[in-house]
Amino acid sequence: MTVPPTNPTPPPSSPAPASHRARSRVTRRGLIGAAGAVAAGAALTPVVMANTTSDAAGSDTTDAEPGTTSETFPKTRAKEATGEAPVEAAFPIGYVGVRWAGTREATGGGIRLTDADGGKGAWKSLSGNGCSDSNGGALLIPVDRAAGYELKAPDGATGLRSLAIDTTQGPSRKVAVPADTTRVRGVAYLSRAAWGADEKLRFKPDGTENTPTAYYPFQTFTVHHTATANDDPDPAATVRAIYQLHAITNDWGDIGYHFLIDEKGNVYEGRYSGDDGVAAHDTDGKLVTAFHVGGFNSGNLGIALLGNLMEQGPTDAARASLTSLVRALTRFHGVDPQAQVTYTNPINGTTKDVNEISGHRDWLSTECPGDVMYGELAKLRKAAAGTG
Repeated sequence: MTVPPTNPTPPPSSPAPASHRARSRVTRRGLIGAAGAVAAGAALTPVVMANTTSDAAGSDTTDAEPGTTSETFPKTRAKEATGEAPVEAAFPIGYVGVRWAGTREATGGGIRLTDADGGKGAWKSLSGNGCSDSNGGALLIPVDRAAGYELKAPDGATGLRSLAIDTTQGPSRKVAVPADTTRVRGVAYLSRAAWGADEKLRFKPDGTENTPTAYYPFQTFTVHHTATANDDPDPAATVRAIYQLHAITNDWGDIGYHFLIDEKGNVYEGRYSGDDGVAAHDTDGKLVTAFHVGGFNSGNLGIALLGNLMEQGPTDAARASLTSLVRALTRFHGVDPQAQVTYTNPINGTTKDVNEISGHRDWLSTECPGDVMYGELAKLRKAAAGTG
């Protein structure tokens, strides 16, 4: 739900794109992570990438390998639309993604749902601008199995686009998921396979990777909120919906964040970083470039809290997981969580003075990470440093 990066395609020296048909294997990621886990006093299981294929009937299947279990996830279904014309889908709609340009305010914007019998619901106002830049808004709205919808563009908006998404009712996909808990520097997280990421979405029809991985030295952290519904009954489904929006609709080839955290404190691996290093990093500890702060992405680690934190703070569980993850990664990179730094974009040399741990709005004009969460960043810096 953010703006595209300005970084160009990685140079020829960047690692070659990994095939989504490659077999899962225990790799150096396990060995590197294990060393960090020993220091943290916790065990680390290597990340195992899902090996998903399709059978003759069109269903995805995966053979579980040693160290994995086979789990079933629904295939994501989606339908794109532009403008305000009524939209209908051949599947129950779980989310509607809405994007616009021209104004960051949602004033005057609205959505009205259609049920399976053709009945029209009441118009509901759009609210906020989500996790977006100053030139528009981006929202992901849960709609609970609607058959269709109509939109009203916000006042002054241009280029209204929407996406009907189903991440819970589609045909089943079997995915090889690590049997043991995966950890990054001792912090437990759900691997991409464990939340049901369909690695095929990272590839173009000709089999090439849409946005090949590129790595740069770590510089700073940026905290986001996803501006999605609070009290989310199925956060993994929401993560899959964000993945669809970012990878396909925004044409980023992947989810925009490095990590996401739900209200129960579960940490989700975001942007694919290869299967040979610590999550979000390569074997040399460099950070994979993601898509969360347009123009300032390379070397900038993005963590998104699921939910809307404009009027309420994160849950205690989410706050604890965020603190643990940031503390572990600041130690990994040897930085002071309370420092002020000058970020330098390694692509074009653009600089910006920010806190080592900043909010999205410190980089661009946006509501993200929400008023209440932004007010907690000073406390997060102290907690990560062990002084709060």
